[in-house]
Amino acid sequence: MKPEVERKVMPIIECNTLVIGAGPGGYIAAIRAGQLGLDTVIVEGEAPGGTCLNVGCIPSKALIHVADEFEKASHFSGDAAIGVKVSKPEIDLKKTVAWKDGIVKRLTGGVAGLLKKNKVKAINGWATFLDGKTVEVKTADGIETVRAENIIIATGSRPVELPFMPFGGDVISSTEALDLAEPPKHLAVVGAGYIGLEMGIAFAKLGSKVTVVEALDRILPLYDKDMTKPVAKKMKALGMEVLLGAKAKGASKKGLDIETADGKSDTIKADKILVTVGRRPHTEGWGIENLALDMDGKFIKIDDKCRTSMTGVYAIGDVTGEPMLAHRAMAQGEMTAEIIAGENRSWDKVAIPAICFTDPEILSAGLSPDEAKEAGHEIITQSFPFAANGRAMTMEAEDGFIRIVARKDNHLVLGIQAVGGGVAELAASFGLALEMGARLEDIAGTIHAHPTQGEAFQEAALRTLGHALHI
Repeated sequence: MKPEVERKVMPIIECNTLVIGAGPGGYIAAIRAGQLGLDTVIVEGEAPGGTCLNVGCIPSKALIHVADEFEKASHFSGDAAIGVKVSKPEIDLKKTVAWKDGIVKRLTGGVAGLLKKNKVKAINGWATFLDGKTVEVKTADGIETVRAENIIIATGSRPVELPFMPFGGDVISSTEALDLAEPPKHLAVVGAGYIGLEMGIAFAKLGSKVTVVEALDRILPLYDKDMTKPVAKKMKALGMEVLLGAKAKGASKKGLDIETADGKSDTIKADKILVTVGRRPHTEGWGIENLALDMDGKFIKIDDKCRTSMTGVYAIGDVTGEPMLAHRAMAQGEMTAEIIAGENRSWDKVAIPAICFTDPEILSAGLSPDEAKEAGHEIITQSFPFAANGRAMTMEAEDGFIRIVARKDNHLVLGIQAVGGGVAELAASFGLALEMGARLEDIAGTIHAHPTQGEAFQEAALRTLGHALHI
């Protein structure tokens, strides 16, 4: 509930471009609009940076990094093969959270500074549409009215809440999980998607006994089994229990009540229950009912220029559909600002890389083999294992591979996937290859520095062509 504020009469703010929401899509749209000389206002009900910077991408990766370092230290406290030995480590999660909050503060402060630098007026408050040109904003000082020629809706998404197990107390979302004072002794994770497994693996490394409950028959259902096998192997090594085909039924004093795959009732011991069953577009609470917007299911319908069904009203990011990724929203925000400024832009992206920051990491750009076949392509595809990559060996990161999917007739690369330690940093290379229309010969003929994990990218292309050099 937003606090009631005293209604004061304030002058109407007139502007060219109004952005609703200062998440990755919204703040990028506002900054670019400011750079292009557009009189721009941005409204945010919470802190600049939205979910991603404050309670999502950035803080979760900070926690994952700490968990990785703690696991390394724990590994070295035993008989480590590489010869490093330390005393048994301890974790001070309160200090970790303070460090994480410091990073968030620096980044959100940076966003605020960039908005100011580019002459964007930022209003902290809750926006409600009166019509397609006018918004009322409840602020701490009263109600501001903003009227704009163009409006960009960038309201993002929210965690899905199970109606029979609402958030509160020991039932938490990823937001609360990032602010725990100590690792739970027993953590139940509902949902084996990327958020659940990223957080579950991190807490398992920090010492929690983690049980994952998934209604489907596999983990990470958006990825094929070849890509998820190394993750499942790591989860088993961490002592995580995974219950597939099981359904959460509710929270009890003892933990999480479930229905197992064979229809039996059981209770999972849990101090905390982390619910990660997806995210939903944030379409309520800001006056969408006052707009004549066409919808695409639960999302706002847009065209290839991010235009909605209302003239002068645009929408970007999670509120417009899948994939719900910050970098998609950022690209849409930049494009939309340029369209408003009169530039000829449209959404023509070949690939939006998706990364799962599990251990090992999973990266996918473009089409998977099955997706390419379903699209009617006759394909060739091969992978190159990190077990045959010298750099991976020296990093103790031999699990995983890089795989390339290409058309059989002309060798045009359609998709690239990878699973392995640190493969997230290859996302730019994969995306660039796809956007540039690379063929297998282009990748195979590009010198890849030695020794790097990126050599496996070149080797995957060589192997798909039929002449790998190191396998």
